[in-house]
Amino acid sequence: MKLIIYVLSVLTLIIPAACKSSAEKDLKTGIWRASLSREGQTLPLLLDITKNAGAKTYAVYVVNGKERLRMDSVYFENDSLVIPMQLFDSKIVAKADGDQLKGKYYRYSNGAVAGSLPFEARFGENYKFFQEGKASTTKNVSGKWATTFRNETTGDTTLAVGSLTQTGSNVEGSFLTPTGDYRFLTGSLNGDSLYLSTFDGSNAMLFKAAIQNDGTLKGGLWSGLKGYKSWTARLDPNAALPDATKLTFLKPGYKTVDFTFPDANGQNISLKDPRFKNKAVIIQILGSWCPNCMDETNFLAPWYKKNKDRGVEIIGLAFERSDKPEISGPKIKRMVERLDIAYPVLLAGTNTDEATGKALPMLNKVMSYPTTIFIDKKGKVREIHTGFSGPGTGKYYDEFVADFNNLMNKLISEK
Repeated sequence: MKLIIYVLSVLTLIIPAACKSSAEKDLKTGIWRASLSREGQTLPLLLDITKNAGAKTYAVYVVNGKERLRMDSVYFENDSLVIPMQLFDSKIVAKADGDQLKGKYYRYSNGAVAGSLPFEARFGENYKFFQEGKASTTKNVSGKWATTFRNETTGDTTLAVGSLTQTGSNVEGSFLTPTGDYRFLTGSLNGDSLYLSTFDGSNAMLFKAAIQNDGTLKGGLWSGLKGYKSWTARLDPNAALPDATKLTFLKPGYKTVDFTFPDANGQNISLKDPRFKNKAVIIQILGSWCPNCMDETNFLAPWYKKNKDRGVEIIGLAFERSDKPEISGPKIKRMVERLDIAYPVLLAGTNTDEATGKALPMLNKVMSYPTTIFIDKKGKVREIHTGFSGPGTGKYYDEFVADFNNLMNKLISEK
């Protein structure tokens, strides 16, 4: 009898340990070189996997040059590592096998799988396109590029400004458009061929181009599950975009903005509420699904905490994929928590022209996420800024921060 009890006790200790997969126990920490595949193209990305201190869980960071973007809580399901990116309705599910991960990157729409791309990763390889010393070139793409992207399906074109910096064969920078930027791009120039990529959970972009005999660039941009655009660019130190403060404006007869919308808990908040009276107010038009909005929020959220006692308020107006509170409310709450937002974020409607026109009838059009409205202490709109030049744009981001602070110092100091 004592022997039976002893055996059962030993089994009790062994079974829980056996339930933990060998993949989970052996997952290596450090840099993994990963890739997504589509139509014969390979989009490389770097993941940094670390073990959470004092826990049996892991954290995963996407490394885009200077950016280390943390994904949501990572967990194992059987022998597969699951990397959720809930803000952007996506996740990676990959089976772990020693030094390799192999699976898929999924995108979701209204809770259903909208599509997927093959994903794989290998531990210990710390490069994107070429191993150290394998890329070489006598050319240089540093500078400002007047760029045109063309949708080959619709024929629509978008003008952009490329800002690239090359060190050796390594290249980093971004492309700015009138409605936002392509965030942190990193890659290489090998011979006369340019390779750049970025990944943040929502954006999965691969840029390839060849330097032509006349010095121009000509190539393609693969984005997401299906997107493709051709692009051309020429060096132009005077390349510039339209004035971001002139694209969105008040219709004739309007001098201010007025609204009442619910927050994620269903509580209505109005611009006429006492907390906004006699204060400079910033209205941030955003969406939880929007990477450029994430970049702007990463600037605004800490700025607000530092300056809120100076007589300033910020209100976020979220235009989501759904106008149903039970669907979009949790997404807004997740964004608020993830980005540590201390100002109210309201559900204003869906991100359609019809919905934004109904919610904000005083504007000519909401053409970009984010769009930022600056209101003085008397309630008058003083400036509307379309788009956002994020930290991946370098000096353009620095210029935005300087202009923003100059404007806010002025509005705050006014009687």
